[in-house]
Amino acid sequence: MKNLTHLITLLLIIGTVTGCATAVVGGAATGAAVVHDRRTAGTVVDDQGIELKINNAIGASQRLSGNSHINVTSYNLNVLLSGEVGTPALKVEAERLAAATQNVNRVMNHLVVGPNSSLGARTKDTWITTKVKSSLFGIKIEGFDPTRIKVVTEANTVFLMGLVNRQEGSAAINEARQVSGVHRVVALFEYL
Repeated sequence: MKNLTHLITLLLIIGTVTGCATAVVGGAATGAAVVHDRRTAGTVVDDQGIELKINNAIGASQRLSGNSHINVTSYNLNVLLSGEVGTPALKVEAERLAAATQNVNRVMNHLVVGPNSSLGARTKDTWITTKVKSSLFGIKIEGFDPTRIKVVTEANTVFLMGLVNRQEGSAAINEARQVSGVHRVVALFEYL
């Protein structure tokens, strides 16, 4: 298990350094999702489509594309918006675009009104995400699979998404809180 944790950490670091983190993590996540995920294969595909559609809508919006840094994460048809926007009106516009996207059940708008984060801050958030994902492999609960938890970090705040039972959710929250650099953990779990 320790070697697997090291391998995952290495892949995430390599992907981040080469600028292909999305391809490495996305490809690995898709394969793992189909095998280990509690979502149906169709829902996994729908979540990927939702992210693509919302990102395209944000990119097509002249107001949002130049005045924001928005991350879109979809899990079980629920969308997390994180990052920064220039004004409260842009925050509302981003949420409206996400909510209007086909198959979206709920939008959790955690966008912050303020200047866009720096490359250094985003790199630190990526490193925190990597450490949190790796730490989840240390959870020893019968049947627990850490690949079932989606981890997103923005401004040192860790968002946890997934379909988990209460014991798994509590363990993941506690594990994430122990990771250096994490200032806050926001659990957006759906409980079984």
